[in-house]
Amino acid sequence: MTVMLKALSARGVGKLMAGAALALILSAEVAAEANPRDPYEGFNRTMFSVNEAVDKYAAKPVAQVYDKAVPLPVKAGLGNFFGNTADLWIGVNSALQGKFGDAGIDVSRLLINSTVGIFGLFDVASELGLEKHDEDAGQTLAVWGVGDGGYLFWPILGPRTVRDTAGWGIDSYADPVWRVRPIASRNSMVAARFVDIRASLLPADKVIDEAALDKYAYIREAYLQRRRNQIFDGRPPRLED
Repeated sequence: MTVMLKALSARGVGKLMAGAALALILSAEVAAEANPRDPYEGFNRTMFSVNEAVDKYAAKPVAQVYDKAVPLPVKAGLGNFFGNTADLWIGVNSALQGKFGDAGIDVSRLLINSTVGIFGLFDVASELGLEKHDEDAGQTLAVWGVGDGGYLFWPILGPRTVRDTAGWGIDSYADPVWRVRPIASRNSMVAARFVDIRASLLPADKVIDEAALDKYAYIREAYLQRRRNQIFDGRPPRLED
């Protein structure tokens, strides 16, 4: 009798575990149906929590100190310098997307700011009316017809799609800052650029915290909408209901 009860108990536990696994699978399918743009939401929310901790205790405090301690002209010069290093690759992506006029402007900006602008510390090209563009490999892949592959959130890197994650890898390979030697100088430049970018986002923190009931979902929707506008140069087609 005792053996039979044990067997029944084991069967019951097995069925309970099987039922729980089935419920988990069904809930994942329901979540994917509810938001097909975010099929990896469970993973993404975990990574988002990790990123929030890293940002709270490391990235944001350093950015706040940098923002308060560094004079505005120095911050502007640093931002201009890193923006100038990106103009050549921006031009390449403009050309790959068939925007040859924009590519010419991007290369002209690089030449002017690298010389008259003293290695890009001063954005002389913008003063001359040469607009700075914002193109990258992820946008190029989108123009070539590559699907986004679903939304992802990465610690430190932040929101991406599968396509934009691949594009980020290509952009990083082509980034001249990552090719600086010695390695210590490269790492210092990468860290300085990261802190400068994080500091530029500080004003948005309060807006997000006050406006978002679900911070993760708010950032996701904002990223996907902004990315769509970038791909279509501010003129995205209407979405079907």
